Amino acid sequence: MWQPEIEMMPRGELNALTLKRLNETINYIFRAAPVQRGKLERAGITDKKPLKSVEELQSFPFTLKKDFHDNYPFGMFAVPKEQVLRLHGTSGTTGKPTMGGYTRRDMEMWKDLIARLASAVGVTSADTAQVSFGYGLFTGGFGLHGGLEHIGATVLPMSSGNTERQMMMMEDMGATVLICTPSYALYLSEAVRAAGIRGRLKLRVGLFGGEGCTAEMRGLIEENLGITATNNYGMCELTGPGVSGECMERDGLHFAEDHFYPEIIDPDTGKVLPEGEKGELVITTLTRECIPLIRYRTRDITRLNYEKCRCGRTHVRMSPTLGRSDDMLIIKGVNVFPSQIESVLIGMEHIGPHYLLLVRNDGRMDTLEVQVELLDDALLDRFSQLENLTGSIRSKLNSVLGLNVKVSLVAPQTIERFQGKAKRVVDLRGK
Repeated sequence: MWQPEIEMMPRGELNALTLKRLNETINYIFRAAPVQRGKLERAGITDKKPLKSVEELQSFPFTLKKDFHDNYPFGMFAVPKEQVLRLHGTSGTTGKPTMGGYTRRDMEMWKDLIARLASAVGVTSADTAQVSFGYGLFTGGFGLHGGLEHIGATVLPMSSGNTERQMMMMEDMGATVLICTPSYALYLSEAVRAAGIRGRLKLRVGLFGGEGCTAEMRGLIEENLGITATNNYGMCELTGPGVSGECMERDGLHFAEDHFYPEIIDPDTGKVLPEGEKGELVITTLTRECIPLIRYRTRDITRLNYEKCRCGRTHVRMSPTLGRSDDMLIIKGVNVFPSQIESVLIGMEHIGPHYLLLVRNDGRMDTLEVQVELLDDALLDRFSQLENLTGSIRSKLNSVLGLNVKVSLVAPQTIERFQGKAKRVVDLRGK
């Protein structure tokens, strides 16, 4: 059962709890998880000698997404199929999904985690939450649904899509909380603005996850909907949403450290980085029953802050993810994350928040074209103004990226809108 006081636990007690649960997880893997046990044994690790400090975990091998693919569908499970109550899978990969399983204990833990992140932004039993995540293999819809009911909120399970109906139900049912991806929140907010119904809505807070959200995108969503937008983080391999989430201070996402142990590594060398440095997030589960994981490489780039938050919570905070190490583009030797480009484009005069990144190869190296959507197609006939706007965007991108890229302005409503995770990068190499 969710215990709010654990979020205020002193750092020393929290570290002791982490070490205790870490040793319990290692023992559990050796008893029940043959794939994970085999990986540890091949690295010369046994369960005969308990860890005396969490730092000793740095000698353990990483768990990779490849381990899930190689052992698809149920090889990573530590329990028999009869104990699995729920199956979810990844939504963002091609081919076979990465499968996650949940025992009854895992489901109770998940509900507690969602109750924690929702309560941190003021959601109570008085709220009506409109869940506009997809209901399916993706963990977002069912994950948030169960946790919100756990705290007594009224849940409106809209799923994604059918924006006209979303707006109708949002108004008629008096929804106060919106739950979806930032991309769909932006799309929905534009529809609300166009329909002129913002003043008739009761929305006050958004719980957004499933993908990254820049400060610029968040600001635009808040302006259009008149809400406080918050971010949360998770992934199917670990449980789903609930691994971390913002409080109302919005100064980093509070990690559920009593359930997950985070590290930051250099994505190239695998070495653990000093506190506060930016790198790849690695997570060890501490209470997962169906799929216990040691040092899972998330590929997400972030940093950790161990200072006590102004809200009083003591758990470590992660910065919003900059991007994924495997989504990073290398253009003419420069590392480029889509979020860097988004932060430049959103809020610029005459252009909308929708863009595409087209990656090609000119025979020598990769090149990048940034397609940006105009707000007014009349600009397409004003060549001097169009040229000045293109030059301004190119200059600002060069300042942020240290790289000259091609910029193309396209007509309004040209670029695809997304009701789930946005797909911003189009790889044209080899085509």
